[in-house]
Amino acid sequence: MSSSFFGDLRVVLRGPRFRRLFGTRLVSQFSDGIYQAGLAGFVFFNPEQHTSAAAVAAAFAILLLPFSVVAPFAGVLIDRWPRRQVLLLSSLAKAVLGVITAVLVAQGAGPAFFVAALLVLSVNRFFLSGLSAGLPYVVPRDKLMMANAVTPTCGTAASSLGTGVGLAIGMLGGEEALGTGIVLFAAALGFAVSGAVSLTLRHRELGPHLEEEPEEVRTAVRNVVRGMLSGIRHIGERAQARDGLATIGAHRVLFGVSTLLTLLLYNNTFTGGGVAGLAGFSVSAALLAIGFLAGAVATPWATTRMGAGTWIASLLATAAVALAVFGLPFSPALFPVAGFVLGFVSQAVKVTVDTLVQRHVDDAFRGRVFSVYDVLFNATFVVGAALAAVFVPPSGVSAAVVGAMVLVYTALAGAWTVRARRVSGSGAAASA
Repeated sequence: MSSSFFGDLRVVLRGPRFRRLFGTRLVSQFSDGIYQAGLAGFVFFNPEQHTSAAAVAAAFAILLLPFSVVAPFAGVLIDRWPRRQVLLLSSLAKAVLGVITAVLVAQGAGPAFFVAALLVLSVNRFFLSGLSAGLPYVVPRDKLMMANAVTPTCGTAASSLGTGVGLAIGMLGGEEALGTGIVLFAAALGFAVSGAVSLTLRHRELGPHLEEEPEEVRTAVRNVVRGMLSGIRHIGERAQARDGLATIGAHRVLFGVSTLLTLLLYNNTFTGGGVAGLAGFSVSAALLAIGFLAGAVATPWATTRMGAGTWIASLLATAAVALAVFGLPFSPALFPVAGFVLGFVSQAVKVTVDTLVQRHVDDAFRGRVFSVYDVLFNATFVVGAALAAVFVPPSGVSAAVVGAMVLVYTALAGAWTVRARRVSGSGAAASA
């Protein structure tokens, strides 16, 4: 399977236009990792504070929910503005905001820090939507599955590497606010480089080409709210994309629960918090990232042999088993294994759904659809964190919550199994 992944990587890298978009992603996501290391150390593993479930959930809400309000408008602009410009301006905005957060941390942070940090993360979702909407312009349609496996996965690997670099910078800078400020400033420099790399793409190279669309589409794009609603209707009319996005939403709720639970375990139970908590959580996060990579490597190979629906069903069933076997003991030795499996499942499901969405929506709606995707991605994660804040104790140890997650994953797996059999049956009937 690894040979398949690297073979796919070699295939898509033959395209010079893809290489330019790919390079923009790698530099940006490497810098994202550095930024997130500084942010996590300051917000979640500050030795001066005891992190409760409610505090962690509130931090996620502050950093993620505001974007869920503005993202629909961003999606319409992605369908209207040259997407190369979206990548460039997003990168430059992140660079400026990164410098601002670095200065604010060095001066003692405060509410302004959270405002600037949430703006960085919000603009980043804008950036990632532009990458997804522009990808079909730089790879042939029949290479989309392998491109969707390669690009986000390599981006995740770059982000993980960036996180490691950020942690190393933080250790050299010390636990004081100045050390975190240096980490955030390094990330800002990376964002600026990402903007420079995006200039290797031509102004209109990533679309949209609205002159090729009917007049009613151009009219819809001029109206932000109507355009967003038309994007939602567009998803509703395409069962493959609709079912995939619904599954992503349910999975992200569960992922939000597991993320908060993991943070609490490493901050309050497995360790005493501070640098030890961050180091332990980083090990778990590293295994999660390796799982991401393995899931993306396996997906193109698996979907050619069993179909997207069967693959998703098997993934969700695997998540249920892993949580029951490796999660319920709440062991510091076993829990990271559950993280690896959830990373595998998360990325494999996402790669499959990304491809379903890209294949089954029209280009004129693609930016809005991926902004709906991003809203769903963020909002459902926060919903999961909020649910965990209600039901998970400060220790992070809750067999009832993990057991409920196992049941939900099992139900989702069953639903996709039924769906896959129905699709297979209808296909066999049509060919008879």
